[in-house]
Amino acid sequence: MKVILICGLSLLATGCVLKPDAANQTRRAMTDAGAPYAQLRDNRQIPDLPTSPTWQDALDRALHVNGDLEAAYFDWAMAVSKIDQAGSYPSQPVEIGFDYMLGGGRMKSWDRTTVRAGFMDATAWPTKTYQNAKVAWRDAQATGDRFIAAKFKLQRDLLVAWNQFALLGEQVRIQEQNVQLLQMVRDTATGRVRAGGPQQDLLRADLQLRLAEDRLASMRSQLRQQQARLNAILMRDGDAPLDNVKIVPRPVAVSDASLLAMGVNNNPELRALASQIDGRHDAIERAQMQYLPDFNPMAGFTGSVSQFVGAAIVLPTELPKIRAMIEESRADLRRVQAMRDQTHSNTAAEYVAAIVALRNAERQIDFFSITVVPLAEQTIDVSRQSYSSGTSGYLDLIDTQRTLLDVRLTLVEARAMREQQLAEIERLAGADLETIQITPTTQEMP
Repeated sequence: MKVILICGLSLLATGCVLKPDAANQTRRAMTDAGAPYAQLRDNRQIPDLPTSPTWQDALDRALHVNGDLEAAYFDWAMAVSKIDQAGSYPSQPVEIGFDYMLGGGRMKSWDRTTVRAGFMDATAWPTKTYQNAKVAWRDAQATGDRFIAAKFKLQRDLLVAWNQFALLGEQVRIQEQNVQLLQMVRDTATGRVRAGGPQQDLLRADLQLRLAEDRLASMRSQLRQQQARLNAILMRDGDAPLDNVKIVPRPVAVSDASLLAMGVNNNPELRALASQIDGRHDAIERAQMQYLPDFNPMAGFTGSVSQFVGAAIVLPTELPKIRAMIEESRADLRRVQAMRDQTHSNTAAEYVAAIVALRNAERQIDFFSITVVPLAEQTIDVSRQSYSSGTSGYLDLIDTQRTLLDVRLTLVEARAMREQQLAEIERLAGADLETIQITPTTQEMP
């Protein structure tokens, strides 16, 4: 009996964890995702940007250094750790007591000694502990999905900031060309005034040139501001150089059907809410288990005189509290279900809107690059020749010049919009577009 008691106490001291087998997969996924954060930030090898970085270089650095993403990962790690805390069994520490019987007689000291062991408080049935771990596992799944959502949000923010910076750079270059053209117009107007032409053309040309130069200075200021914002995402000094940043179109030759198939159902926020709903169902079941009695086993011996084992059944008496716990869990379930339904509706609408905006940007790119830009360039060449020969007026030339500027700006804006919508679709879908399986269909959204 003494050997059995010692072995039992040894088992209780080491304990075990009662949890779903799938919880181990969640832990492995969390560990794999945490490879960039295995070392303290000061000891890590942070990927630096090359002289002329690509958006892939920038994204790789952002994923390694972003503090918000790292915080989301450690939220996940904390949630995974709570699984073993909730599933640890036995659920109560063991209390070991010693008594020594005083009195006369020739009884041996060993036979006067009583050793007893039992839990300090009532311990739960294993099914209750397992259910606690199951609820914690669902919460860990939801937190993991939110880490994925944070990753794709960071990716979207980085790509939007990258393309905004590239767009401003293109706008500055276009405005520089516009200033050069207006300089040529003013020089032409100066020549015409010397030849007896109207003075007002020169004044207008000079005014338009000054306004264009002011606009160029403002655009260069905006470019530096956007550079600071992009460097902040990359955890670099605000004025750190970013050279040759361009809008590079990503080749994604997929149909709308493929995009929709990838779409809303894979959204990490919706997956997180689905895990929460499963967890709320488990929480209701856990609350209902409070009606089950707990137990408190005990054992002991008095020297070689006697041995004993026993158990106490602990009956639940806080019935109003248990009913309130069940009501709370049911209300929490309804709350999460309502959030899931609204989020699903919002996400579906955002997803469709992003696809429509993507296709419209692609249409604009094709239309302006193939048709409008060449036509506008031909028109400006004809207008310059007509103005130089005196067959057309200054206002006609300026109007044509502004049209060419607007056309070029619209084209680069459409290119930037396309890349931003691709990043938004990836955020909503929770997947990189390069991983989409192409659906062999020609059906597109109207």
